[in-house]
Amino acid sequence: MTQLEHARCGETTPAMQAVAAQEGISVELVRERVAAGTIVIIKHPQGRSQAVGVGAGLRTKVNASIGTSSDIVDEELEVRKARIAQENGADTLMELSVGGDLDNIRRRIIDAVELPVGNVPLYQAFCEAQRRFGSIERLEKEFLFELIERQCSDGIAFMAIHCGINRMSIERLRNQGYRYGGLVSKGGALLVRWMLSNNKENPLYEHFDRVVGILKKYDVVLSLGNGMRAGAIHDSSDRAMIQELVINCELAELGRTMGCQTMVEGPGHVPIDEIEQNIQLQKKMSGGAPYYVLGPITTDIAPGYDHLTAAIGAAHSARYGADLICYITPAEHLALPNEDDVREGVRMCKIAAYIGDMIKYGKREKDREIAKARRDLDWERQFEIALYGDTARSIRESRKPHKERSCTMCGAYCAMDNVNIFFKDALERGGKK
Repeated sequence: MTQLEHARCGETTPAMQAVAAQEGISVELVRERVAAGTIVIIKHPQGRSQAVGVGAGLRTKVNASIGTSSDIVDEELEVRKARIAQENGADTLMELSVGGDLDNIRRRIIDAVELPVGNVPLYQAFCEAQRRFGSIERLEKEFLFELIERQCSDGIAFMAIHCGINRMSIERLRNQGYRYGGLVSKGGALLVRWMLSNNKENPLYEHFDRVVGILKKYDVVLSLGNGMRAGAIHDSSDRAMIQELVINCELAELGRTMGCQTMVEGPGHVPIDEIEQNIQLQKKMSGGAPYYVLGPITTDIAPGYDHLTAAIGAAHSARYGADLICYITPAEHLALPNEDDVREGVRMCKIAAYIGDMIKYGKREKDREIAKARRDLDWERQFEIALYGDTARSIRESRKPHKERSCTMCGAYCAMDNVNIFFKDALERGGKK
């Protein structure tokens, strides 16, 4: 049985208990929301990873994506990147390799981390078709479904499956005159090419019940892929993107009815004034299904700094109700991410998610505590509270002040050191201690 089916039977599972403990909420509330489909629990089918709750009332989670390309195949590098993502606070990991021994890479990554690992099965499907037949157009439907089951049995915990692309959504793309930024989803673009070349419907849409049946067998969370996502802010919220969102929201409801845990994926490039409406639309149409947002990148003019433009989008997304956010690294649009890119991407996205959750849940206790530590020039306490205290400590120690209490920004003219003494009586009278 899936977590959803257990919850509907009123049964509490160890995974539900683990999520409740992590989030500091009652297990009854977790079970109720899993039953309603507003929370999904992502975990290794055989229980080797931690259970991660994604959805209503829970901390906004961060996903890190890694994987080889056709140009760079280095399994050891990908294992290191996976571990770096975990060490820096990623909640989930997506393994997206398209070069090398794909089965072996996937299994090594799953074994290397305690995070639940997801993937996009179309990537390997089209790679194998190219290798076997010399053409992605020769991908066979039966092989695709066999591959999905093989990946589930290996321990994949969630799958981004492009079920929402169909003939109608392609027609929307054509009728609107294509796009400024083209079709940027790798899986989505290859699937569209396969459909148009073969003049066939998307088998993942046409045989959705079969997709659900396989994922239910392993209790793998179905993440309805965003293959029509915008790759430029001028394409955001266009008819093709909204058409796919409508289909995915319908399929999310159908998947839940069939007992499969489901979430919906969101757009990639979105100006900040469209983020709230996009999330509200998804939540309303899907019946509150968890929303997995890719970025979103909020301007197109900052390659090399897209981890920053995406952090702005991530903070807004978390604030307005997104549940899982896929990080963006500085290498976005430029190159395959390296270890430093992964580290920076995870950290930037974690900070952004925290900022959004401050507003969404009104939790600002840590900010108050670090403010008091700064006021009191308690450096160790600051490093202890900080999200990434190791970075803060290394910066301070690289430029040590003459007076231990101050820092080299102000030195002898430290604002706190010069004025705190005059307000001791205010604190002693019951002030902001």
